[in-house]
Amino acid sequence: MTPPVARLGILMLDTRFPRIPGDVGNAKSWDFPVRYAVVPGATPQAIVCEDPEPFVQSFIEAGRQLVAEGCTGIATTCGFLALIRQHLAASLGVPVAASALEQAAQIRAMLAPEKRLGILTISKSSLSEAHLATAGVPGDSLIAGMEGSSFARTILGNRTTLDVAAARQEMVQAASGLCRDHPAVGAILLECTNMVPYAPEIAEATGRPVYSIHGYLNWFHAGLAPPGFPQP
Repeated sequence: MTPPVARLGILMLDTRFPRIPGDVGNAKSWDFPVRYAVVPGATPQAIVCEDPEPFVQSFIEAGRQLVAEGCTGIATTCGFLALIRQHLAASLGVPVAASALEQAAQIRAMLAPEKRLGILTISKSSLSEAHLATAGVPGDSLIAGMEGSSFARTILGNRTTLDVAAARQEMVQAASGLCRDHPAVGAILLECTNMVPYAPEIAEATGRPVYSIHGYLNWFHAGLAPPGFPQP
């Protein structure tokens, strides 16, 4: 039998940290084949804390290679790349899902009028109005960052080891604190693609639904390769 074609191409940051199951950069996180392409020099520090603009052409070139290999949709592995989605879509000619933040308006629309969307990000100080506006994040969203955590130091510092237990605890504490300080939070959106493995514990601790890049790309892929069903 011919193996299924990878329809989803994922543009990877230039990273060394462990990508555990659930992480977008781990192929075992998906129930369908994907293709990866690393963008040289695009480290987490450069993309999150600095300016991604110098890397736009490199992302486009890597995306073109994925499209040439048969990918009909492109995604990325950093929520902060919402800033370059329009560049990618215009240059690649295929649909682009660049950031988990792009779900924000739809999630907010599903909530009761008195509820608000909570966002957990790796760096609140780096998540600018430009990021939020480009992704269409509602203005009443409540945001909590992971500054100072071992998780953030590992990802942004591009370290080779990750304390998974500590990261899980930090994530739960940050999300719980967000909901404690703002009881109106009706759902939580994880900006960072590396937060996905901790979503079940966050949902259990907060009692809120948790959305992430993982669910977004499963939806995205369902359009690229619609599932078949038994004929009546």
